[in-house]
Amino acid sequence: MKISEAVASRFSVRAFLDKPVPEAQIRRILDRARQAPSGGNLQPWHVYAVAGQPFKQLKELIRLRSTELPRGEKPEYEVYPPNLPDPYRSRRFKCGEDLYAAIGIPREDKLARFMQFAKNLEAFGAPVVLFFAIDRFMGLNQWAHLGMFMQTIMLLAREEGLDTCPQEAWSTFHETITGFLEIPGEQMFYCGMAIGYADREHPINQWRTERAPLEDIAHFIM
Repeated sequence: MKISEAVASRFSVRAFLDKPVPEAQIRRILDRARQAPSGGNLQPWHVYAVAGQPFKQLKELIRLRSTELPRGEKPEYEVYPPNLPDPYRSRRFKCGEDLYAAIGIPREDKLARFMQFAKNLEAFGAPVVLFFAIDRFMGLNQWAHLGMFMQTIMLLAREEGLDTCPQEAWSTFHETITGFLEIPGEQMFYCGMAIGYADREHPINQWRTERAPLEDIAHFIM
């Protein structure tokens, strides 16, 4: 698969097949992803791969925590800036509306929307989840490098015929996850990434987010 094909075919999958992914395949993807760039070659990333019985135990633990804390634990960072202006606010709004429209959930059905969001904490049925963390003393620049590491993983997964969904929703239970995985306190939990085989027949995987035209994002001084 060409890189351009991997980029074009990657999307955030929200329904996975009940099909296992071998540990060797995950190891191969992560081993190759080590080539991702980082300033000064700091390689400021930590990744925790979870599957099988440990993953089942973690999901059950989070289900229990969800009954105690329906809104999740106190966040360590804001997923989105407060008072998000346009065009970003409109893009986010349309993304959400299109997602729920794809599975026939109207805006007024708050319970159904909540139940769909809760599927984040089951990795949408994926057999494997990757959790990412970064040392707390790292700065914004190193967070960008963590993002490049994650993007490299997603493209390598496509080359292997796998699909992914990066999920900041896991951060709503960062304390539970870090405790379960025994992530050191000097590391800050960022997010998770579901990985597996997409259920391409599921309605939620039939739509795609819109992208701004090149003229809106690129400035050529040549």
